[in-house]
Amino acid sequence: MSLITILEHPHPSLRKVAGERDAAAIADPAFQRLLDDMFETMYAAPGIGLAATQVDVMERFMVIDVTEERDQPLVFINPVIRERSVDLRVHQEGCLSIPGIFADVTRADGIEVEALDRHGKPFTLAVDGLLATCVQHEVDHLDGKLFIDYLSPLKRERAMKKYDKLRRHD
Repeated sequence: MSLITILEHPHPSLRKVAGERDAAAIADPAFQRLLDDMFETMYAAPGIGLAATQVDVMERFMVIDVTEERDQPLVFINPVIRERSVDLRVHQEGCLSIPGIFADVTRADGIEVEALDRHGKPFTLAVDGLLATCVQHEVDHLDGKLFIDYLSPLKRERAMKKYDKLRRHD
């Protein structure tokens, strides 16, 4: 396994909408290695989710593991959020593509998502809390959206000024 470069804002690929992953190509050993590399990259960053678009692959898949033990890796291929609860939750979000920036984002507290697992088997998952937030955040990446898009113009401007300052000092 090896680490992959994570694209950082304002890379234009982060604003592209990903196309569906060909289900027939899921068993391809190169794709399975890519999933493993994405997990390794996400854990090393450290993060709890990583979308394919963040590593410059314009296909609809993502990896997630919200556990502290890093022992419940989840793969979502061609994910679709089918339902969102009316109950909302505010969660402080960060992003591996905008390192060092965190902000409160309001999202549905519970969702139902359909996807294919890493072996191409369809599944439906009803989740809430942190996992629901993470799935929504990563699906947004696949749709070319970033968490800063949910901020007010003033908060977004402040976050981007801080981000620019952090980048200049790297």
